[in-house]
Amino acid sequence: MSHSSSSSISTSYSRSSKRYNHNSYDDKDGHYKVVLNTEFTNRYIIKELLGQGTFGKVVKAYDKETKSECAIKIIRAIKKYRDASQIEIRVLKTIKDRDPGNLRNCIHLIDCFDYRRHICMVFELLDQSVFDFLKENNFHPFPIKHIQDFAYQLLTSVEFIHSLKLIHTDLKPENIMIVDNKSKIISYIDDKTKKKKKIKELYSTNIQLIDFGSATFQDEYHSSVVSTRHYRAPEIILNLGWSYPCDIWSVGCILIEFFTGSALFQTHDNLEHLAMMEKVLGPIPNHLRVHNEYTKDIFLSNGDLNYPNDKTTTDSKKYVKSIKPLNKIIPSTNKFYELFYDLVEKLLIYDPRKRITAHEAKKHEFFKYKPEEEQNQDQN
Repeated sequence: MSHSSSSSISTSYSRSSKRYNHNSYDDKDGHYKVVLNTEFTNRYIIKELLGQGTFGKVVKAYDKETKSECAIKIIRAIKKYRDASQIEIRVLKTIKDRDPGNLRNCIHLIDCFDYRRHICMVFELLDQSVFDFLKENNFHPFPIKHIQDFAYQLLTSVEFIHSLKLIHTDLKPENIMIVDNKSKIISYIDDKTKKKKKIKELYSTNIQLIDFGSATFQDEYHSSVVSTRHYRAPEIILNLGWSYPCDIWSVGCILIEFFTGSALFQTHDNLEHLAMMEKVLGPIPNHLRVHNEYTKDIFLSNGDLNYPNDKTTTDSKKYVKSIKPLNKIIPSTNKFYELFYDLVEKLLIYDPRKRITAHEAKKHEFFKYKPEEEQNQDQN
């Protein structure tokens, strides 16, 4: 997108915002009312609603000009979301300018425009997210060889965006898209039930990183809380400030989820989250246990984590108690698992200054190891 088209998007908002408060194309929350098989500008025809979030909606559309399908992100017609989309467009433009051949697996912006007060971004249509594939596969873990492929590609994307002085801040399986989700059916015997089960296994592990709507330039304003809860780094929870390493923590959480089939830290509470971290990774280092106004309910005056406390539910205590340490989650039953454990441990170092970088992680021995065919089977 050229600078001129970017400025035309912002000026059209200032004109249209004075003219309209609400119109028949929007619902009461400023979301575009999606009607299938209708024209969306004279170039696109809406074919399917793919998803909806706080930012707006994503639709599958037919592009009459290229005679192909695409995805269009339709931003809500509300000023704060329109303003945020301008940052996303600038981020996407930077990514495309610096990697025109898309060797770094980050989604490319094809087109953007302002239509009926909605800023719209056009992307290549990708098959499905890694999360949706996991869900369709009954949350069965990925083969370790696939995890190796995913991890290297994801770290390549993260290394690249960090080199652009960008932090993604919302890495999660929902934001990792499988380019081609064709799969074969594999039969196996379930260890627990001893019954024969069938799972899908991908032919191709090519992925693309998407959703740069929360991406932040290192030298620009950082909101205090970022990341989806399950993938949120300890420095964010403890209000210690955040930077590139928060993305690395998220990668560590994602890789464990690929290995086990379920999210590592399934919680919505700061104290419970930190207690779970301590079960998996051991105690939080003393120098990160800063006792201040923000953390007064997190740490006791002696520095101990204020968990459990008199408000902690029995369910929470049981849940935290049931959580296994990292060396039990990733057992060292073979060399490949040992290397995987070592990589994940380095991705999940509490201190962001000591956490491995994406560039360093790509050089890890885990990526040089070629597993035997039998190690491609079920991990559990």
